[in-house]
Amino acid sequence: MGREYKIAVLPGDGIGLEVIDVGMKVLQKVTEKNNIPYTHKVFPFGANHYRATGEILSDESINELRNYDVIYLGAIGHPDVKPGILEKGILLKLRFEFDQYINLRPVKLYPGVETPIKDKTAEDIDYIVVRENTGGLYAGVGGYTMKNTADEVAVQSMIYSYKQVSRCLRYAFEVAKARPRKTLALVGKTNVLTYTYGLWERTFHAIGEKEYPEVKREYYHVDATCMHMVNEPERFDVIVTGNMFGDIITDLGAITQGGMGMAASANINPTCKAPSMFEPVHGSAPDIAGQNKANPLASVMSLKMMLDFMKLPEAATDVEKAICAVTPLDLNNMSTDAVEKTILSNIK
Repeated sequence: MGREYKIAVLPGDGIGLEVIDVGMKVLQKVTEKNNIPYTHKVFPFGANHYRATGEILSDESINELRNYDVIYLGAIGHPDVKPGILEKGILLKLRFEFDQYINLRPVKLYPGVETPIKDKTAEDIDYIVVRENTGGLYAGVGGYTMKNTADEVAVQSMIYSYKQVSRCLRYAFEVAKARPRKTLALVGKTNVLTYTYGLWERTFHAIGEKEYPEVKREYYHVDATCMHMVNEPERFDVIVTGNMFGDIITDLGAITQGGMGMAASANINPTCKAPSMFEPVHGSAPDIAGQNKANPLASVMSLKMMLDFMKLPEAATDVEKAICAVTPLDLNNMSTDAVEKTILSNIK
């Protein structure tokens, strides 16, 4: 028996509660099978908690969460809460406070899952997007002058430091180095965003040439990337890009892999000096909450990523095999409970 892992669970709102419930049952079964000890605590943060208490995410709660190895998040949001309050107050606060500077999004089409791209199969869509997660436009540098007048000016700046860029690139090179094709594509817009993506491109080639000569380097403008993701997704192995472009292209990638219900993600602090966070990409979907309709696979895929990050490969492989047993089935006509039952029955 190895170390005991500490897992913070934030189910959040809507279907987040349902898909995290499935994920925790999968976690319990796979850890029992592999003799992995863990403890967990459920935290209430989300729209319902905010509406009831006015609390978003306090500094005291941040300090408590620091004591955990990982955070397992469901989904956060409710139409009665003004956009931006929860996103900035919980999601972005967790990313910035814990320096989760890598957002990792696998774009993988599982066997049996339909893609809207004609004639493409699971062999064609299998790549990883490494998105810088704490800088760029999302850092919130900017403001207004003469707000609510005809002369109003709004500014939001894309700011990157060499430190932010280089550490993200090195992480991406390591991901590419570990894959069979060993190919890393930088996505930017160097013909227009000459300063920020000029820094990205120069650093990309300098690090690659000196530290990762075995990794093939490619560059694509972001608009060309979007076209290739649709007409030739097999072109990509690992993609690395900045915060805003990464946010956009990963949602496009999610659609090509079967939709948001099939899209997992991780917000990673590679130093392990603070917890990393694992979550499905979909939202809280209040319109179907409580109806046993939510697809929990993205949550289970995020759990698999969490197990990989925790260096528990046997458990991660067990979860992956169970996922592959479900995807050939008619997911559109399966309830949340039915998917859960099938996954659990395939962890043996």
